[in-house]
Amino acid sequence: MSVWNFSAGPAKLPRPVLEQAASEMLDWNSSGISVMEMSHRSPEYEQILSDALTDFRDLFAVPDGYSILFMHGGATAQNALVPINLIASRDAQKADYVLTGTWSIKSHKEAQRFADVQVAASNQVEKEIDGVLYKSGMWMPEVSDWKINPDSSYVHFCSNETISGLEMKDLPNMANLGAPDVPMVIDMSSHILSRPINFDGVGLIYAGAQKNLGPAGVTVVIVRDDLIGFTKDICPSVFNYENVKGGNSGFNTPPAYNVYICGLVLKWLRSKGGLMPIHEQNLAKARSLYELIDKSQGFYKNEIQPKYRSDMNVTFTLPSEELHNLFLKETKANGLLGLKGHKSVGGIRASIYNAMPIEGVRELAEFMDSFVAQHG
Repeated sequence: MSVWNFSAGPAKLPRPVLEQAASEMLDWNSSGISVMEMSHRSPEYEQILSDALTDFRDLFAVPDGYSILFMHGGATAQNALVPINLIASRDAQKADYVLTGTWSIKSHKEAQRFADVQVAASNQVEKEIDGVLYKSGMWMPEVSDWKINPDSSYVHFCSNETISGLEMKDLPNMANLGAPDVPMVIDMSSHILSRPINFDGVGLIYAGAQKNLGPAGVTVVIVRDDLIGFTKDICPSVFNYENVKGGNSGFNTPPAYNVYICGLVLKWLRSKGGLMPIHEQNLAKARSLYELIDKSQGFYKNEIQPKYRSDMNVTFTLPSEELHNLFLKETKANGLLGLKGHKSVGGIRASIYNAMPIEGVRELAEFMDSFVAQHG
């Protein structure tokens, strides 16, 4: 029986990556030692880091003028580190936050401890759209409705909310909002590297690795160089972007093994032809599940505003708690793991990140078809 891991994070890693890591566990590249016991000052690790940074820049088409940093603390740490590092980059020392779900709300709450922040837009109320009443957190504020202060140091948003399964497909054009000089700061933890993006207007992107990039324990930060150097004195030295950049992501001992795994994932992505083929596969995977949900005559329900349904996290509910529990019990027995929705909302969540092949999604779809035929 095949086993497929649909967990939202830590999430599935590509099988070839795990196999290579296993083969190199005791002896990396004939060095005689494991990456786990390798000095981060050694030429061997410096090569691992250099390759990972180069592959990331090439794959994601990161322009010149941006630094790529590997840091500690997860995306949650960045909720504090972003305002501490960036708020003083403009004289007004203000920031705007767009609230679209749990993670953006947490980011906003944390930022209030360190900066003067306002809510530029929020979906935390019910709203009727095209004759359909959407619950709080189930719809996306249109960019044209954002209220951006043109003097803000940045505008922050989470482009994919994993818990509800809500995704912003395209990044805003800040000039159209009358704020061309306000850089975007984006929590892209759960869909980074799932598609190409346009860097116009991007000031900083951060992402915990444990969904699409590697194991938990390392965070990638892509920051525009002209935003570095404004860090408040309260910032610990190890979290100062200027120090991390100056130390080539080695100001202190880095999570070297995690960076190594990220490097293997990046090489795997390159072997797949880059982000456009991966994006097309991700669209096909998501489409197959959403079509099944929509054709189930209400047995499976996805309540997200359709054009903002996530390609990474497909969420749905069943008619009763009894059926939810039975669904989870039987999926686990059939090797379909990690499908329980977040504890704050319940339901079912299938996370279908880059590493999930179409075969795994097909097996889930076949199970869902069979389940509705039995219980619908």
